[in-house]
Amino acid sequence: MAEIEVKPVRSRGDLKRFIKLPWRIYRNAENWVPPLILERKRHLDREKNPFFEHAEAEYFLAWRDGEPVGRITAHVDHRFNEFQDNDWGMFGFFESVDDAEVARALLRTAEDWLRERGRDRMVGPMDFSTNHECGMLVEGYDVKPQILESWHHPYYRTLLEGCGLTKAMDLYKWTLHMSARESRLLPVLEELAAKLEPEHGITVRNMRRRDFHQEVERFMDVYNQAWERNWGFVPLTENELVTYSKDLKPILDENWAFIAEKDGQTIGAALTILDYNEVFAKLNGRLLPFGWVRFLRAKKTIKWVRVWALGVLPEYQHTGVAAKFYIEHFEAAAKTPQKGGETGWILETNTAMNKAMEAMGGEIVKTFRIYEKPLGARSQE
Repeated sequence: MAEIEVKPVRSRGDLKRFIKLPWRIYRNAENWVPPLILERKRHLDREKNPFFEHAEAEYFLAWRDGEPVGRITAHVDHRFNEFQDNDWGMFGFFESVDDAEVARALLRTAEDWLRERGRDRMVGPMDFSTNHECGMLVEGYDVKPQILESWHHPYYRTLLEGCGLTKAMDLYKWTLHMSARESRLLPVLEELAAKLEPEHGITVRNMRRRDFHQEVERFMDVYNQAWERNWGFVPLTENELVTYSKDLKPILDENWAFIAEKDGQTIGAALTILDYNEVFAKLNGRLLPFGWVRFLRAKKTIKWVRVWALGVLPEYQHTGVAAKFYIEHFEAAAKTPQKGGETGWILETNTAMNKAMEAMGGEIVKTFRIYEKPLGARSQE
């Protein structure tokens, strides 16, 4: 078999091959959903993605017989390392044919690039951080991915672990359904939600599309404070916030977005989005020329949602705000076509949130894994 060569992406043609490689890797995979090509181009664009205001990255393609057979990125997020006080490097966008030699060549290239920059550990996959798509699917292959989520071949786990990577953290996704309110919801959640305003003076309202940028700012203020102690977290910058605002506004459904306030201060937020992957699965990565029509008409046909993020300021987490958010989600399901959904990923170590999902009648439907590997001197093989 021909030698494998890993080379950095240098031309527009190579970038196109980098983006399009998954179409080859997953061509017979029923559950894979093609990403939007325009969105992937923008995300990888060092001039347009504000992630690169505090990070550096290299993109690599693995070649054999003149054909790309794998890809990977290596990147250093200086903001993340400063916030977490470590010297990690990351890898992401990992795709490979089912060939251990290809995976080994890709991962060794990423390791070397990170080692040259003084990194003591390689962690991933992250595309590019925990604020983006992250983790390798290790359980739940029979379920289609939701919006802002990847699906991977089962053999990927074998490839990574065969190259010496070990588990750093598992991320759980829970599924919830409207029917659980009557059959499995713990009564204490209803009681806490009912007491929120009379006992604590906290109200919950829907986000307002007409004031969306300010609403996202309120949401992200909570996000950056509520998640700051989480493993792998890095706070969003102002420019990243602006980008998220632009990306989220077209898919915002006010029925599924909530703000908790006390005396005019935002103290909690929950943003759930319709699972537009139900639409993207039919577009083959392209909105043009007719994909926009399907996109705009999809709201009434989408059946599933994703709880993208839910958080409460630490000093108010004892008041029952989260319980109120949970009940509001059941209320939204009662009046919309969407009767169920999945949570965003929850750290396996987040005992409180995982217990809350159990209390709501949820079940773990997918597990994503973030891997790590210490970066000492390169071993001789």
